Amino acid sequence: MLKRKVQLAFGSAIVILLVVGAVSYRGIFLSRESDRWVRHSHEVLENLQNLVTDMERIESSDRGFALTGEMVYLESYRASVLSAGQDAAAVRTLTKDNPKQQLQLPALEDLMAQKIRLGGVAILLRQTKGVEAAAEAIGSGRGQLIMADYLGIVSKIQDEELRLLLLRNVESNRRRAQTKTILLFGTVLGVLIAVGAGWMVSRDIAARGLAEDALREGEERFRNLANNISQLAWMADEKGAIFWYNQRWFDYSGTTLEEMVGWGWQKVQHPDHLQRVVDKISRCFQKGEVWEDTFPLRGRDGNYRWFLSQAVPIRDSEGKVLRWFGTNTDISVLQEAERHLAQMESRYRGLLEAAPDAIVVVNQAGKIVLLNVQAEKQFGYTRDELIGQEVTNIIPEGFAERLIADGTRSATEAVTQQIGTGIELSGRRKDGSEFPIEIMLSPLESAEGVLVTTAIRDITERRRSEVHLRKTVRELKRSNDELQQFAYVSSHDLQEPLRMVSSYTQLLAKRYQGRLDSDAHEFIAFAVDGCNRMQGLIQDLLAYSRVGTNGKELSEVSSENALQKALTNLRITIEQSGADVTHDSMPVVTTDETQLTLIFQNLVGNAIKYRGAAPPRVHVSATRNGGNEWTFSVRDNGLGIDPQYFERIFILFQRLHGRDEFEGTGIGLAICKKILERLGGRIWVESQPEKGSTFYFALPEIEEK
Repeated sequence: MLKRKVQLAFGSAIVILLVVGAVSYRGIFLSRESDRWVRHSHEVLENLQNLVTDMERIESSDRGFALTGEMVYLESYRASVLSAGQDAAAVRTLTKDNPKQQLQLPALEDLMAQKIRLGGVAILLRQTKGVEAAAEAIGSGRGQLIMADYLGIVSKIQDEELRLLLLRNVESNRRRAQTKTILLFGTVLGVLIAVGAGWMVSRDIAARGLAEDALREGEERFRNLANNISQLAWMADEKGAIFWYNQRWFDYSGTTLEEMVGWGWQKVQHPDHLQRVVDKISRCFQKGEVWEDTFPLRGRDGNYRWFLSQAVPIRDSEGKVLRWFGTNTDISVLQEAERHLAQMESRYRGLLEAAPDAIVVVNQAGKIVLLNVQAEKQFGYTRDELIGQEVTNIIPEGFAERLIADGTRSATEAVTQQIGTGIELSGRRKDGSEFPIEIMLSPLESAEGVLVTTAIRDITERRRSEVHLRKTVRELKRSNDELQQFAYVSSHDLQEPLRMVSSYTQLLAKRYQGRLDSDAHEFIAFAVDGCNRMQGLIQDLLAYSRVGTNGKELSEVSSENALQKALTNLRITIEQSGADVTHDSMPVVTTDETQLTLIFQNLVGNAIKYRGAAPPRVHVSATRNGGNEWTFSVRDNGLGIDPQYFERIFILFQRLHGRDEFEGTGIGLAICKKILERLGGRIWVESQPEKGSTFYFALPEIEEK
C-alpha cells in the first residue's frame, strides 16, 4: 500500500513536474519570443537612425561639392545615396508587421528622393555654371524644408517603434515574472523530487539568466538609442508626471532630473504659452489621446527656440495606459526658413510692381501665374482677366510654343538660350491692336517647377526715334556731302581770284615802281597783304573742316617722331626766334600720326609766337595716367593767359591780341581741340599772365583689334 502510495505520490509528482516543466518551457519560449521582438525593435530604430545619418551625409556631401568642387564630396554623395536606398529597403522589410509604420514609408521615400534630386541639382549647377549658381540653389531654403519634413516622419516612425519597444519590454517583464513564479514552484517540487527534477530546474535557471541578461541589454540599448536621437525625449507615468528625460534634454535646457521630475518642465516654458500648453496636455493625458503642440522652450543660454512636441500613450494588451513617451523636435530653422521665404516673396513682388517694364510670369503649361501693374497698362487687361490664361493671348503663338516646352528640362533649356538677349516681337492688346515689344526672359526654380519670368518693354517710342535717327543720319550725310563740295570749291575756285588779284597787284607795283606816290605803294601793299591773309584764312578753314573727314586709320606710332616732324616744319621759326625746344622721352601711342604732328606744330608754334622779352623756352613731356591714357604737356615762358580766357581760346576765330601784334587767324587751337575730340581725347591749359603757359592734351590708350 505504501509502495503504491509512494508510486502514486511519485507518479503525481512526476505529473506535476511534467506540468510545471511544460508551463516553464512555454514561459521561457514566450520570453525568448518577447526578447526577439525587443531585438527586432532595436534593429528598426537603428536602421531609422541610419536613414537620418544617410540624409545628413547626402546634404553635407552635395553642399561640400557645390562649395569646393572636390571629387571626394561627390564620391561621398554617391555612397550615401546607395546606403540610403539600402537602409530604406531594410526599414520597409522590418516594418512589414506594422501597417501604421508602412503608411508613413511612401512619404518618407518621396522626401528622400526629393532631397537626393535637390542635391543632384546643386552638383549639376556646380559642374555647369559654377559655385555662385550652386550656392544660390543651396541657399533657397528648400532643402531645409524637405529635411524638416523628413525628420518629422522619421520621428513619427521612431515614436511608434519606441511605443512598441516599451510594450514589448513590459510584456517581457511580465513573462519573466511568470517564469520566476513557475520556477519557484518547480524549485519546491524539485526539493521533494530533487533527483527527478534537478535537471529541469538547472535548465530553467539557466534560461532565466539568459532572459535577464537579454532584458538588461534591451534596456541599455533603448537608453543609448534615446540619448542619441536628435529630439529631446522624455517618458511620463500614466498621469503625465515625467520621470525620465534623455541626455539631449539636459544638454539643451541646462537642467537636472531633480529640477524637471514630475511637472518641473514648466520652468523652461515661455510664460506667454505656459497655460495653453498645460491645459492641452492635461486633457490629452486624461483622455489617453495623442498629444501634439508647438511652443518655445528656453535653452541653457537663456534664448527660446520653437519645438514641435508629440507624445503617444503606451498601453498594455487590455488598452490601459501604462506610460507616455514624448519627443520635442527643434523647428526654429524651419520657421526661420518659412519667414525668409515669405520675406523673399514679398520683396520679389515689390520689385515686380516697381519695375518700369511689364513683367509676366508663366508656368510650364504656358499659363500666366503672376503679372505687375505695367502689364495691365500695356495690354489693357485687368489682373484677374490674365491670371490663369494662356500667354498666347498677349504674344505670338509660335514664339510662346517654342519657349514654353513640356517638362522642366525642355523649359529650362528654352529659356536659358534667351537669357540676356532682347527679342523684338509684336504684342497684342485686349482690343486686338498690335504694338512693337522687346522681351527679356529668365528661368525661376520653384516648388511647382520652372517658371519663366518675362520682362516686356513697349518699344513704340524707340521705333519712332530710330526712324527719326535714320532721317537725321541721311540729312547729316547730305550736309557732309555739301560740305565736301564747298571744301572743293573753296580750295580751287575761291582761291583762284585771290591769286589773280594778288599777282596783278604785285605786277602793278613792280611796273610802276617809282612812278607812283607813297600812298599808292602803301595801298598796293595793303591789297597784297589782304590777299595773302585771305588765302591763309581759307587754308586754315579747310584744315579745320577736314579734321573729322581726312583722319587716317589709328595705329601704333612714335609720338617722338611726330614731334620731330613738327619741329622740322617749324625750323625757320625756331631759328629766327632763337627758341630752345626740349623734350623728355616720348611714348608709343595708338593714334593718327599726321594729326598728332599737327597738334605739336600748333602748340609749339604758339609757344614761340606769343613770347615775351626773353628768348622762348619750350619743353614737351608725357606721363601715363593709370594705364588708360597718356597726358602730354607743352610748357613755355611766354606772355601767359588770364584764366578768364581759358575756354575762349579754343573757339574758332577767337584772338586775344590784335593782328598788328601777332599774325595768324585764331584757328590753330580750335583745330587741336577738334582733332583731340575725334581721337577721344581732350585739351586744356594752365597759365598766369607774364608767367608762361602749359598746354595739356590727353590721348586714350587704345588696344588694337
